[in-house]
Amino acid sequence: MLRFIGINNQAAPLIAPSAVDYLVVAGAGGGGRLGGGGGAGGFKTATALAVSTGVNYTVTIGAGGAGSTNRANKGSNGSNSVFSSITSTGGGGAGSFSNINGANGGSGGGCSSNGSTNGLGGSGTGTEGKDAGNGGVSFSEAGSGGGGHTSNGASITVTTVGANGGSGTSNSYSGSAVTYAAGAGGGGNTAGNGTTNVSGNGATGNANGGNGTANRGGGGGGSRDSGGTGGNGGNGSSGIVIIRYDNTFKPLSVGAGLTYTETNTGGKLVYEFTAGTGTVSWS
Repeated sequence: MLRFIGINNQAAPLIAPSAVDYLVVAGAGGGGRLGGGGGAGGFKTATALAVSTGVNYTVTIGAGGAGSTNRANKGSNGSNSVFSSITSTGGGGAGSFSNINGANGGSGGGCSSNGSTNGLGGSGTGTEGKDAGNGGVSFSEAGSGGGGHTSNGASITVTTVGANGGSGTSNSYSGSAVTYAAGAGGGGNTAGNGTTNVSGNGATGNANGGNGTANRGGGGGGSRDSGGTGGNGGNGSSGIVIIRYDNTFKPLSVGAGLTYTETNTGGKLVYEFTAGTGTVSWS
């Protein structure tokens, strides 16, 4: 990777990049108990973000929100992920039987429809993600789908049938195509679906909602909780931060507190941060 300047065949030292590509996905929301699917973590990506030598840039990986273990509580929102000035918003937690509306977030959390009242899905944040589905069928006792980055979660349209989560978005900064930030399915006698290897499916009977896949920003599935004797919401998954730039430039210096991998693929240095918080820099 060294470049030669042609004077006495001496190698020029590597210099730091002036710009990098980034992907920042937040932690996703947890599913509801007899409720909706969790909303996807907020998704932001762009090329050519300006960086400077000698500056410490913060990197934080947002954790996924916990699924509801009590009918009176929503699933928890996911936590924000950060790179430098870029912040992606944690996904919205889903509504449960006695706390029916989904929470706002990067993508909105799905709602419950508890037999007497139709809930409202949470709203997404700007371009980070979409809204969750709503109730709309009386006495449905099911959950709507959590919002994804690309599409809204589905609303409840059939009694006791959980709705599907919204779709995520594919990104290839890691060197291969990976889908991130999908919403989860709601619970019901027939459960709604999430996205395979990203977000959780809803559950039937007294099963727990499916968990999101780690570092994909996928929501946790809603449960059915038949008779109030079981069936917790699934957990939303953690987010991820990816930084990449041309491999002719200096490697990144990573401070303590961050879990990451470094690869050299397709002419790019790629740093995938999967847990923790800390700083990175080019000296």
